[in-house]
Amino acid sequence: MRIILIRHGQTSSNIGRHLDTGEPGAPLTKLGHEQANLLPRTLENERIDAIYASPLLRTQQTAKPLASARGISVQTRSGICEVSAGDLEMANDENSIQTYLKIVMDWADGSEEAMILGAGENGSDVLRKFDRVVDEVRASAVDSAVFVSHGAIIRSWVGSRCVNIEPGFVAQTPVLNTGVVVVEETDGQWRVVQWQEQPIGGPEVQSPESDGPAAETPDGN
Repeated sequence: MRIILIRHGQTSSNIGRHLDTGEPGAPLTKLGHEQANLLPRTLENERIDAIYASPLLRTQQTAKPLASARGISVQTRSGICEVSAGDLEMANDENSIQTYLKIVMDWADGSEEAMILGAGENGSDVLRKFDRVVDEVRASAVDSAVFVSHGAIIRSWVGSRCVNIEPGFVAQTPVLNTGVVVVEETDGQWRVVQWQEQPIGGPEVQSPESDGPAAETPDGN
């Protein structure tokens, strides 16, 4: 089984470095739409049997061009939503951003007990919800699925579930808007086979200074 994890396109909250995790969330910017519109072309050689997206507006908008090009309906699942910022929702100060990133990146390295204040869930709770969507896809006998999701949850889930990811790698390796991480399951184990930090559409739709907190490292670099 193969899952192509795609982070959504750019939003105004990304530009403002806001921890925007609630529904419906900010829509895509003009650049975000350009990034989304390039997905069908850049993924034209990929087998795609199903497309899933979180309920947030930005992932729905990002998935739409690819789904239209493939003639596949987007299936919405809350389990692949962004990690809730809880009491830090819409904050953009450095301390709040670093607090959020530190907790989520610790989850990626196996320390899943910590909880973001006000979110009501620890890492185990959040990651198990993502697991359930993966299990659903596995049970449907799909060979290759796209998940249009979010930067923090993609990094955290991949770091915690893939056996070929070293501790600390996820925290120091971002996924920019419409960056892609491809994972494959073999003999019951998940492995990363591609980690593309930059937008899949190429340098012309890249804006790393405006990709938001979920594309940053816990130390702010």
